[in-house]
Amino acid sequence: MAAGAASTFAANDLKGRYATALYELAEEERVLNEVVSEVENLLKIINESELLREVLNNPSFDTAQSREIIVSTLKQAGFSQLLQNFVGVIANNRRLASLKSILLAFFALVDFRRGVSTAEVTTAHPLTDKQRAQLKDRLAQVGYNKVNIQERIDAKLLGGFVIRIGAQLYDASLKSRLNRLHNVMKGAA
Repeated sequence: MAAGAASTFAANDLKGRYATALYELAEEERVLNEVVSEVENLLKIINESELLREVLNNPSFDTAQSREIIVSTLKQAGFSQLLQNFVGVIANNRRLASLKSILLAFFALVDFRRGVSTAEVTTAHPLTDKQRAQLKDRLAQVGYNKVNIQERIDAKLLGGFVIRIGAQLYDASLKSRLNRLHNVMKGAA
């Protein structure tokens, strides 16, 4: 899935309701995999286009004008009528500022329905391909066969890693180990 996808899905909030509507429509029309790919491409376009970000985040744009800009952009880029209509509804309902979070909620719903977990991995340095493969193998050994890895870099960890999957937290960071050692030494003094 897309980078930054939410790790949990909430069906009862605004973005969850829109994401559910898109998912169910795509599933009903038997184009779910295509829509997943299109949503991923749309997120890339939003991240790369200053004009689209301005349209999405600037409330001073007229609703009709915003809708026209975004839908014509989707049409020119070759997006399906289904996705054009979906984004058009979001624009008509004055929810364009929430479009990106709706698309991320869609990914979370797709993962949830497919039984895929999201592991948020924080490391001091970027993972190598070998480390990423070892991590996936290790997660599979403890029962996470379908897992997407979202990586974050935090130099404050010094080394090691922190993994969060749902409510589970595995902290094998050097910073955490040093803090535990410090606390043990304080207790011994």
